[in-house]
Parts: sequence; structure tokens; C-alpha cells
Amino acid sequence: MDGVWQGRFRNTLLRGLPEASLQRFAARLECVDLPRLHQLSSPHQPMEHAYFFESGIASVVIRSPEGQHSEIAIIGRDGMCPVSAVLDVDADPFSIHMQMQGQAYRLPVAALKAVLTEDREVQRLLARYTQALAVQQAYTALSNAVHHIDERLARWILMCHDRVDGSDISLTHEFMSIMLAVRRPSVTTALHVLEGKKLIYSERGVVSVRNRAGLEAFARDGYGECEREYGRLIGAVVSRPAS
Repeated sequence: MDGVWQGRFRNTLLRGLPEASLQRFAARLECVDLPRLHQLSSPHQPMEHAYFFESGIASVVIRSPEGQHSEIAIIGRDGMCPVSAVLDVDADPFSIHMQMQGQAYRLPVAALKAVLTEDREVQRLLARYTQALAVQQAYTALSNAVHHIDERLARWILMCHDRVDGSDISLTHEFMSIMLAVRRPSVTTALHVLEGKKLIYSERGVVSVRNRAGLEAFARDGYGECEREYGRLIGAVVSRPAS
């Protein structure tokens, strides 16, 4: 009977739990649709539910007191939120919203915290995921500091591509300006660079990956390290094989 519960899910974390651990809370999981721009959390406000994503992409955004903002992480079927629940913290200063519509399994945060105190395997896996997400945030900070905008855009397109089916990614210029912390004209220029190299095709809020291997080469060391760390910590890969 091994894998009966895990086979229901696409979420890497749920699939990675032992059967006995998953059964502790699988019956409490509720599948919900999450439309684009749906707000999952607000800064310093506790979340009522934890979400394990099956599809779509959630964007983790940090805002300064003066209104400056930047995306610091993305979460797809590789992860869950809020990791503050794993750390036994009521809230964090981030906002999380759906950048690409999708589905998730959710359960009350209180229920997840109860399982975390009872089951070492659940606590261990989600703690390791929390570390993996922190590593992603760290490499985002590094990339923002040392890489050219064209390379940063290539990195984020690859990360989104890892978390969707097919080659088309719904990425508006507005979202890309937030995730890169630049103005929209700079995004347009960077998209033209990647299109000129025939790595992507961009039209009407959709970016299509044309040459995955070429995009990885263009991103240089901006892409790959946090993906490898995810694999080391979780025992599964975020990225898809190069085409």
C-alpha cells in the first residue's frame, strides 16, 4: 500500500512524506483553486491556512516602509507556505500572492503545527524545505547585487519554467519589474535581448521558452546553485531536464 496517499499529489513535499506521516493530516487537506493575484498573506498578519501548491506560482514580496518592493522568492509545486508555521512564528513581514493561478491543498495552520509537534518526519522535511527557501532568497539577493538585468531575467524565467507544465509562462511586465526590482522599460529591454538570442518568445503577458539550454548558459552562475541545494535537502529536484 506504500504510495497510495502520495500518488494523489503533485506537491513534492507531500509526495516525499512517509505514508504514516502523511496520513496524520491528509484527511484535513482541502483542495482549493487560487486565482491570479489572490492574496495568501499580508505583512505581519498571521495566516489561517498553510498551502501545499499543486500548480501555479506564488510570489513572496518584501516591501519597505516607503513603499519600495521586490520579490524575494517564488513557490510552486516544490513547496508550501507559510514557513513561519514551521518555525513556530505567528507572522512574518512578507506578503504572498498568486502570480500564476493554480491549485493547492490547504489545512489550518493550527492543525499543521499540531502535526509538527507529533511527527518528527514531517518536522524534519518541512524544516529542510524552510532552509531550501532561505537559500533561494539568499541567491536572489546575490543575483540582484552582481548580475546584469538580462541574466537576472533569464534566471527568473528558468525558475518559473521549473514550476509549470509546458513552455509557456504567464509573466506580465509589471510582475517582472517587481521580481527584478527595476522599472518596466528595463524589463522590455531585457526581454528584447533574450528574444534576439532566440532564447524566449514574449507576447501579451506570456513568455515562451524556446531554448532552455541556451537560457541556462546565458544565466551563467545565476541559476543552478539553489536548485542543487534543494535537491540535496529535499532529495528531489526542482529543475526539469534541459531540452
